[in-house]
Formats: sequence, structure tokens, C-alpha cells
Amino acid sequence: MNRPTDGSLAGLAAAVLADDGTAEWTRAVPGRLAALLDVMPAPARTAIRGAAAAIDAYAVTRTGRRLSALGTERQEVVMASLASRKALLPLLDAVKVPLLLAAGTERQLHHSPAASVPAPEDPPLDCTPSRHWPTRSTADAVVVGSGAGGAMAARTLASAGMRVVVLEEGEHHTTASFGRRAPLDRFIDLYRDGGATIAVGNPPLVLPVGRAVGGTTVVNSGTCYRTPDRVVARWLSRHGFTAAESFGTHLDEVERTLRVAPQPLDVLGDNGRLALAGARELGWAAAPLVRNAPGCKGSCQCVVGCPTGAKQSVQLSVLPEACAAGARIVTGARVRRILTDHDGPGAPRAAGVRVCRPDGSELEILSPLVVVAAGAFQTPPLLRRSGLGGHPRLGRNLSVHPAISVAGRFSRPVTGWKGVLQSVGVEHLRAEGILIEATAAPPGMSSFVLPGVGRELRRELEQTDRLATLGAMIADRPSGRVLGRDRTLLRYDLARRDAGRLLRAQRAMGRLLFAAGAEEVLTGVPQAPRARTPAQLDALLDTVSAHRLHVSAFHPTGTAAAGADPERSPADPEGRLRGVHGVLIADGSVLPSCPEVNPQLSIMAAALAITGRFVTSQ
Repeated sequence: MNRPTDGSLAGLAAAVLADDGTAEWTRAVPGRLAALLDVMPAPARTAIRGAAAAIDAYAVTRTGRRLSALGTERQEVVMASLASRKALLPLLDAVKVPLLLAAGTERQLHHSPAASVPAPEDPPLDCTPSRHWPTRSTADAVVVGSGAGGAMAARTLASAGMRVVVLEEGEHHTTASFGRRAPLDRFIDLYRDGGATIAVGNPPLVLPVGRAVGGTTVVNSGTCYRTPDRVVARWLSRHGFTAAESFGTHLDEVERTLRVAPQPLDVLGDNGRLALAGARELGWAAAPLVRNAPGCKGSCQCVVGCPTGAKQSVQLSVLPEACAAGARIVTGARVRRILTDHDGPGAPRAAGVRVCRPDGSELEILSPLVVVAAGAFQTPPLLRRSGLGGHPRLGRNLSVHPAISVAGRFSRPVTGWKGVLQSVGVEHLRAEGILIEATAAPPGMSSFVLPGVGRELRRELEQTDRLATLGAMIADRPSGRVLGRDRTLLRYDLARRDAGRLLRAQRAMGRLLFAAGAEEVLTGVPQAPRARTPAQLDALLDTVSAHRLHVSAFHPTGTAAAGADPERSPADPEGRLRGVHGVLIADGSVLPSCPEVNPQLSIMAAALAITGRFVTSQ
């Protein structure tokens, strides 16, 4: 990938990777990094470029010359000096993650070019780009969003004989297209903001969400946990979410649709097998995860689009059934607002939607029913833009499953990118709200936890095939908020209890890796990057606060929660938005509280319940 880059990025890439000009793959890293930054939101892009410029200025202060003008040895001295200053480590961390994404991708492409993967033909979908959709049209129901909730809502309504139009801001990507492109190139296209959606807070969180036909189901791990019975009971008794009645039946239907089953051992991969071995040594409960991927080939690319079509994301499972029943999908369609009519003294009634095309022109679809399934981050701003966001709890109650990862180095190759991406669940701490999952990464995207800069980091990159990785997520208290109207702004501050549980998860993952035979554990914490014994790991983590961990987050829920209390719940017990007739909420935002597990089944079951009740009430 050849692309012009500024001197700060080029010099930084050379210095961080100890590029002495002897490796061909390093030459393309600055261009790929620049391409990644181009699709990030402006604040993140500005912050990273600013950090690169600040590091360049530091080099000038130290040596009188910019990084790009220094030789490898002097670059190494500058970077070592920078890394030794704890106050400057956050600056270095800000640029390392995207840089390592670019470097890992280029190195993998150079050493192991992607093989062509035979892809099955996808089930047919009735997709029309918004530029070809008429400026004015009508429907019986409009569904905003084509992910887990939107797909299930569309199928339910279309199967009842309604004329359904599904609106998707992203594009339609086929299984065949996934096999033709490098993982990072797909990552850029399949995620909102290039995967760099960020919540401001302490610590700041990266919250990747999908944007494509199929939504985040296209880029999730395929893990399919049922909503725990205790969570469903809480939704009913504490929140009065009556749509959760008969939830088990709805979950059964979703599992059948997605062909959910335990992951067979034959394609688990060494990453998962080591997790099982470590759990067995410790006497911890662990097993292959239950997934929606019959016939999985172990390509380890779930999060950038399955190239074999094994993972039954909703564009391969639910949406084809919706289209067969008459639903139509409009792509490249950003919903500007929900239209309403005031035909009397009571609450307004939904009248359709106004949609913005990529070229800035608009279209309208008139409909008496609008199902909002834009996701927990996009639903509140849409309702505010539509004049329907007056409820004081709209955008609040945000849970996100804060998550961390740890890597163990083994004496033999693990090659974690060969096998199932998320393969094994370790439930030893499940009662404490901590779920550990063996989670690898696609080829070229496994460098997030690597410590050091310069030659130290280069050595780490050369030995990534010996790393096994684990991730842990916690069932968090709702500690976040979605702000904004035209542009989504996220705020999330980790609760004290949840911070402690992240550290407990960090210790547990390290212990598990040592029990599996790891020679050392890479913590992902810049101030305490590596431990060679369990005792050393405990001692290192005793000096670390959770706010210094590299925390990411997934599975946003709860920002338009349904419930019986009109003061606390923007939606009523059956998922109908309060204050307006004809608007249903059918995505993760409607869930009253954190589902405590990967939420795809929970969201789909809730959407099935909400739209099913609507159909039977008509």
C-alpha cells in the first residue's frame, strides 16, 4: 500500500520498529498507518498525529534533528529515553496500537501472503444502494439498522405480511469479498470510525462496532451465550420488562436460526487447547464455546468478516429469510430523523423517516411504524434529532463489558491465528461477573499487547507465533452515557468495583497461562510489561491500578432501556418508545441491564419478543 505520509509518521514508524532498511515489509508501514488514520474520527486522528508530532519534537529537543533524519542507533536512544519517562508513556501508547496494526499486517502479508479461500455463494438479499432508491416511497414498516435486532425485527414483520424496508448506513459485503482482502483493509471498511470509536473517561475506552449489512454480527466472534436465567428474572422482576416473558422460547428460536452448537475440537487451534490445558491443571471449569459457525474452518478472521461463510451472521441467516418474505434493504442510508404526525391532542405518531444518501441528497420513506435498531450508540442521537429524545434517561444506563487481554509466551510455536478466533470459555470466575475467553486475532492483527520500542519491540514482532492470548470481560455496572445529537459522544467512567474485577481477571489470566506452560506473561501494562513467574506477576500487578490497563470494551447495551417505571425507562415494558405512537426499540439499547454474556442472542430474542407482540396486537 503506497500512500504519502508526513515526516512525523514515517520517522515514528522507523524508530518504533527499529527499521534499519534491511526488511522490505517495514517500508509500507507508514502508508498503511496513514490510511488507517484517515478513516478514524477526527478527534482520534488528531490525537494520534499530535502525539507523533510531539514525539518528533522531543527528538529535536534531544538531538537537534527530527526522528526521520536520525540513524537507527540514535533513534533507539531517543525512544529509550522517551520510554523511560513514565509521564510520557501515555503519549507513546497513543501511537503504538495503530502503528502495530499496520506493522503486523505488512509483516504478515510479506511473510505469509494470504491464500485464496474458496467461498460459497451467499444467500440472496434484496439490497438497493440509496442512490438508486426513489426520493419518495411508502412502507408498512421501516427498520433502522440491519444488525442483530434489526434483522430479527425485519424477519418477524415481513413474515406477518408487512411491507418492510430495512435501512443500513453501511454497505453490503459478500463472503467472497472477505477472502480477497487483507484483514486490516476489511477492518477499515467494516467498522464504524475504522474501529476507533472511543469513550472519553478514566480510563478512555476503545469500543469497536460494525457498520455493514448485518451490523456488528458481521464482525463479532460468533460466540453465542444464552441470556442467564438470573438476568432474565431480574429484567422481569426488577425492571418490569414484560417482553422478556417466555424469553427461553425466543432464545430457542434464535439458536435454531443461527445453527448454534458447541465448537468442535478439531479446529479449536493451539490457543484454545492451551487454555483448556491450563484450566485443567488448575481445576477450573472450561469448555469450547458455543458458536453460530457450523463447518468452521478455523481461519481466525471472525472479527473482519468470515471468509468461508461458516459464521452465521445475520446477513447469511436472518436477513435472507426476511427478504424472501418481501423485505427490502437500502444501503448507504443514514437516517437523519424519524418523521411524526400530530393528528390530535395526544402523543405524536410515527410517519416515516428522512434519509441522507452519501452524496448529501435526501429521500423519504413514509410509514406508520418505525423500528429503531441502530445500536446502543446511535439510537439515542437519532431519537434526539427526531424531537423524540426528551426522556431524561435516554442515553444513560450504558453498559459495555470492559475487557482486557493478556499474552503468554511459550517455548514452541502456538500460531494463534490458525484456529478459532474465540474458542474456549473459562468460567471459574463467572459468579463474580468475570468471563475469560481464549481469543486470538486475525493474521497481522495480534500485536496489541507487545511491549517495548525499537529493537525490543522488533524482537517481539518476530516471535508472535509463540504467543497464546486470553481476554476477559466483566459484567459492568451501567457507568456510561451516550451524548450528542448530530454526532455521537460517549462518556464512560469505570466503576470502582469493576476496576477491581479487571485486576482480578488480569491475575487469573496470567495464572492460567503459567499453568498451561507459558515461560512468561505479557501483561499489556507499559509500566509492568512482563512477568516470568506467578509470584512476579502478582508483585507487578500490586503496583498497577486498573486505570493503567489497556482497556477496550464491547457489547454496548441499555441506552433506551425498556421497563415499567416511566421515570427510569425511555421505552415501555414491551419496547415501545414512550411519548410517541408507532416507534419500537429493538436493539441492544432496549435491554434493561448488562446481559453479563456476549449479547447477540439476548438482542435477537428481545427483538423477536418486541416485534412479535406488536404483530399479535394488531
